[in-house]
Amino acid sequence: MRIWSIHPRYLDWKGLGAQWREALLAQKVLQGETKGWRNHPQLDRFKEHRTPLHAIGYYLVEVFNESQRRGYSYNYSKILHPNDSVDRIGLNSGQLEYELKILQERLVKREPDKHRENLGVTTVMPHPLFEVRPGPPEPWEKSYWVNTRT
Repeated sequence: MRIWSIHPRYLDWKGLGAQWREALLAQKVLQGETKGWRNHPQLDRFKEHRTPLHAIGYYLVEVFNESQRRGYSYNYSKILHPNDSVDRIGLNSGQLEYELKILQERLVKREPDKHRENLGVTTVMPHPLFEVRPGPPEPWEKSYWVNTRT
C-alpha cells in the first residue's frame, strides 16, 4: 500500500486508479471494516489525526477531483466523509522528493510521457492534506533508510 503524499497530478492513469483504490481501502481500515493493512505505517498519520475518517475523506476528494480534471468517472459516493477542510498533517519535504523519485522510477517504463512531464518539476507539490516542513523522508520509509546507511 502506498498512500502518496505528492499531489495526484504527478500520477499516471494507472497510478491514479491505484491511489483511489488504496485510499478507499485505507478508509475501510479506519472504519475497522478489514483485518488487513491495520498496522501499515502510512496509515498512522491518518490514525493520529483528530478526525481520521474526515482526513481520509479530504484525501479522497482531491484524488476524485484529479480524476475529474482528466475526464475519468470515479464514484464520489464511495467517500464516506467528503470534506472541504480538515486539519492538515505535517510532512517532511524529503518525503515529497523521495516519493517523486519512486514514482519516476516506475513511470520510466510504464508511462514514459508522464515521466517526461514530471521531469520539469522543480518544486514537488504535496497533496493538499499535507503541510510541508523541512526534513528527510518520513521514518516509515524503511527502504530509504536501509539504502542510506553507510
